[in-house]
Amino acid sequence: METTAVFPATFDPITNGHLAIAERAARLFDRLVIGVYQHPGGSASGASLKQPLFSADERVSLVRASAAHLDNVAVRRFEGLSIDFAREERADVIVRGLRVADDFEFERQMAMMNRFLAPEIETLLLISDPGHAFVSASIVREVAMMGGDVSRLVPPLVAEALAMKTRKRAGASRTGSELTA
Repeated sequence: METTAVFPATFDPITNGHLAIAERAARLFDRLVIGVYQHPGGSASGASLKQPLFSADERVSLVRASAAHLDNVAVRRFEGLSIDFAREERADVIVRGLRVADDFEFERQMAMMNRFLAPEIETLLLISDPGHAFVSASIVREVAMMGGDVSRLVPPLVAEALAMKTRKRAGASRTGSELTA
């Protein structure tokens, strides 16, 4: 019987830590589907959600290119609940990575909710390699936006994409400040 797992996240951007978790999960399962979460325009309450740096299409492309060496991995975009995405992919398991102790409580609560919603789907928490434990996509974005070198934290293609984004934003903010000066 073929086993399928999903690895859902925003991947804004994919980091070497994400990629290490995907590589480990790909060894554990016959099929791994990396799910790139597409943020809706806003929440049910009308409050806007975090706006990603990269569009969903860009994130899917970056994840797909970064994971191209993994033969049993597919990359798909999804909206809504991770558990619904897992069902759509006929997954047996949801894979999540744990970087630091603070991640555990959040992931435990999500695993319990997912188990409540779909008891047939397990959650597997993989502990990050120590070299990736301090790396989060939000820290990578922040460092990149401030001109820092993130090339050792993300795949090379992602480092290039971040450099292009930060140059575009820097140019846009200079143009905007010149207009108001």
